Amino acid sequence: MYTINKITSNSVVDYAAEELKKYLRMMMPECGDIKIVYNPKASDGFRLGLMQNFGLDMSDAEDVELDDILYINCDENGGTIAGDNPRSVLFSVYEYLRQNGCRFLMPGVDGEYIPMRQVKPVKYRHKPSMRYRGWCNEGAEYQQCMLDAIEFAPKVGLNVFMLEFRIPMVYYRFYYDHSHNKENRAQESVSPETVLQWKRQCEVEIAKRGLQFHDIGHGWNADSFGIDTSKNAYTEEIDKYIPDETRQYLAMVGGERKLSNNRPNYTNFCMSNPKARKIVAEYVAKYAKEHNNSDYLHIWLADGYNNHCECEECKKKTPSDWYVMLLNQIDEELTKQNLKTRLVFCSYLETAWAPVTEKLINQDRFTLLLGPITRRYDYTVKDDVSKIKTLPYERNNITLPTSLEEYFAYFNQWKEMWKGSSLVYEYHFWRYQCYDLSGIHFCYRICEDIEAYKEQGFNGIIEDGSQRSFFPNGLAFYTYARKMYDTNLTPEEIAKDYYDVTFREASDKFYSYMKRLGDVFDYAYLARAHFSDESTRPPYNAEKLEQLKAFDEIEAEGRALIQEYYNFPHRLGTVSVRLLEYALDYAAGIAKALLAKVDGNEDRASELYHAFRIEFGKKEIAIEKYYDHYNCCLAFNYVFGQMSKSNAPVVEIETGTDKDKEKK
Repeated sequence: MYTINKITSNSVVDYAAEELKKYLRMMMPECGDIKIVYNPKASDGFRLGLMQNFGLDMSDAEDVELDDILYINCDENGGTIAGDNPRSVLFSVYEYLRQNGCRFLMPGVDGEYIPMRQVKPVKYRHKPSMRYRGWCNEGAEYQQCMLDAIEFAPKVGLNVFMLEFRIPMVYYRFYYDHSHNKENRAQESVSPETVLQWKRQCEVEIAKRGLQFHDIGHGWNADSFGIDTSKNAYTEEIDKYIPDETRQYLAMVGGERKLSNNRPNYTNFCMSNPKARKIVAEYVAKYAKEHNNSDYLHIWLADGYNNHCECEECKKKTPSDWYVMLLNQIDEELTKQNLKTRLVFCSYLETAWAPVTEKLINQDRFTLLLGPITRRYDYTVKDDVSKIKTLPYERNNITLPTSLEEYFAYFNQWKEMWKGSSLVYEYHFWRYQCYDLSGIHFCYRICEDIEAYKEQGFNGIIEDGSQRSFFPNGLAFYTYARKMYDTNLTPEEIAKDYYDVTFREASDKFYSYMKRLGDVFDYAYLARAHFSDESTRPPYNAEKLEQLKAFDEIEAEGRALIQEYYNFPHRLGTVSVRLLEYALDYAAGIAKALLAKVDGNEDRASELYHAFRIEFGKKEIAIEKYYDHYNCCLAFNYVFGQMSKSNAPVVEIETGTDKDKEKK
């Protein structure tokens, strides 16, 4: 009979105790009931609580609220499971279970492997390599997938969950409108009121697990002035309803003060206007006071570029200088109201260029976020950052960086003013994961990127990625989480762990097959689809043509392997094999269209992809827990030039830039 003694009274520790009880009972079905009690003086059984309550050393934590330390010292009968903050206690519970053979590889019960065995002794202490290990909503989301993602995040060691926008209407609309798959699924209505309620539900689930809640991002530039960003939609004529008293605050571009592309979130405001800055600062402070559960408020400017205000006053300073002035005013407002809310500001689009004259006054409140949205993903870093020459800022005529080393060079200029903590807003699981049909090759890019960021002094990453990033399996996302947790891990070690647990004795067979599948499609070649110049994305490629012709043999091998292991003795294996069957159908459709493309027949490739998108869309609902049809279609629209036929929003592609008018 086991007992779980809570040494610390805290709601997150309560949840950790319930999770420990649940999985212990699953591991040992005949162990009897497990009592959970609050007993600070307990000396036997499992003892859960803060390291402070056990008198344990925490000197390596720079900030116990932000840095996680996991501590486990257990024998067969129980022992100490602790952390330096409540969230870390939960992490220690999951790590204790992991070291006893449990694995959490994909969201939901079908993504778990829980062995039946007696618990073994575990002695463990670890401080994760990166302070911020996060995930932000993105793609086409529905509410259950959001709840599943939040539940899953701490199981793989993620400590940050971000919900972008005041009301994340755009992401829910991507799913419930089914505009990516209207041939097979009817549009479903969803209101801003419903989405707001769903956001609050997500916030409660985030708090239950003690995760850092990062909030908002884009939108202050419009919501502050009463322009509702939840209506940042496709067809509404929003601009004509803006009253004159509000229009005066919009950025003047081309002699007009109006919404950029009729989108509130794309529109900057006149930052030289003192009254406008005051309105934004007071709005942020009001939001922070009314939403004190937001640990970090992200204060970003508009999600568009080359559209900053061109009035005579605004032209006197760079957008980053005006931005820093705004941030200082927001800090002043928060300080007046004795609010401790942390703020995140962003080096993104125009603010990739560092300020020239202004400096942040109270740097302790802030964290700087790099958003390298236009970087290439076919490599990590090729050149010496110190040798990169940056371009001078030119108002509304910028060319954005196209490589990570260029972004680092621009970011290093921020460091002349900024001395605080910094992290990255990454896009691995937005579209780029879709170009690796094996789920193996992209893992090397993720690991290399994390190592490069760590070397440059960044303290973590928030992934702007779909909550359904588990197709053809969860290896890539598992790699991201594990590598952030321990940067010493190699992609090979992480993949072996994943495949051995999932496919058992057939691990090597499935890994070898999937790697060969990935070789045929060549992730790096597909990832260059976002660049339109012929040197990176040639319409004809004899080498790729011969490479793709090997797909028929790979497909036959895959079909035979899937049939041989169609039913595993454990649920995770069966679900994973069935998911690979869908993934092979997907690969077959892409291969057919891609063969025509690399053979130089662009029109035929486009037709084949269009037909495939509709046909595979029939299968979406069966695998939508793991597969984001909207995001995958959006990714391959770039490859096959299908923006109009796919019903996706129009995207403009320029060499070295990415203007996606549906969001980015």
